[in-house]
Amino acid sequence: MLILLKPGATEVTASDVMTHLRMAGLAVHRTDHDGRARIAAVGDLSAVTFDDVASWPGVESAQKLPRPFKLASRAFHPHDTIISVGRAMVGAQAITIMAGPCSVEGEEQAFTIAAAVAKAGATVMRGGAYKPRTSPYAFQGLGEEGLKILRRAADANGLAVISEVMDTQQVGLLSRYADILQIGARNMQNYSLLHEVGLTRKPVMLKRGLSSTIEEWLMSAEHIMAQGNQQVMLCERGIRTFETYTRNTLDLNAVPVVKELSHLPVIVDPSHGVGIRDKVAPMARAAIAAGADGLIIEVHHDPDHALSDGAQSLYPHQFDELVAQIRTIAEVVGRCV
Repeated sequence: MLILLKPGATEVTASDVMTHLRMAGLAVHRTDHDGRARIAAVGDLSAVTFDDVASWPGVESAQKLPRPFKLASRAFHPHDTIISVGRAMVGAQAITIMAGPCSVEGEEQAFTIAAAVAKAGATVMRGGAYKPRTSPYAFQGLGEEGLKILRRAADANGLAVISEVMDTQQVGLLSRYADILQIGARNMQNYSLLHEVGLTRKPVMLKRGLSSTIEEWLMSAEHIMAQGNQQVMLCERGIRTFETYTRNTLDLNAVPVVKELSHLPVIVDPSHGVGIRDKVAPMARAAIAAGADGLIIEVHHDPDHALSDGAQSLYPHQFDELVAQIRTIAEVVGRCV
């Protein structure tokens, strides 16, 4: 149920409405838009009716939320969500650029790449310390030592940190080192993990599942937000289709669709979306033209010897050139870098 309060309704009135809804057994969430409070009441509505709520003092209207994803919907929260992370304001006018290696491999590698991506214009450093690999025999990451290296390299270059959390037991550990918790595509519907990151109040980047619909993706975001964490950003990273010429099919249709349906920022991952180095830049440029709020890109100074995803990692000079191109495109669509 979406309750719109009358213009000028006092905080006391808003508090009374929310108290009555909670007494009816509903979970209550509030946002403000155009000077008035908007309240989402979620749960079993059998104890209240729309007409009853609409008759309460200070209430202008009570209506059904039109989408199954309530809190992530623009119907509840009409204005864009902006998430502050270090120097980045994800979802604001400036495009957020996250970059770094697929995996943290060591001190020298992390510091070299951090310096290069920061100089080019990135504000967030990505890097995996725990790597969910298809093969159990592939490099699985350096664990906590990798997180320590990542944090030091990012701090030395004025960057925030994003890293993937794989299970509920890692949430506390990752929260100590990372500014943004990344939920990988294979964990998009790991509801226990979504619940845990929802309790942290840390910014979360939720990657779209390999074969997930847009609605399933937004419903996963809803699981995080229902725990009280509104700092969620969505990441389109390609979906599995019948096409085999690229690693995945980067669904850029999803960017304008999600921007219409939801207020959450949308990040695009062209590295995983195509999996081929010389295709990353064209898809990154297209993502900004399509309306993405940011990019997350894999960069490595020696990709031929990278321990993971070297084939899709840009060389630092390629990343530098790409950021310059993105600046031009961003200006055309009314954004900046």
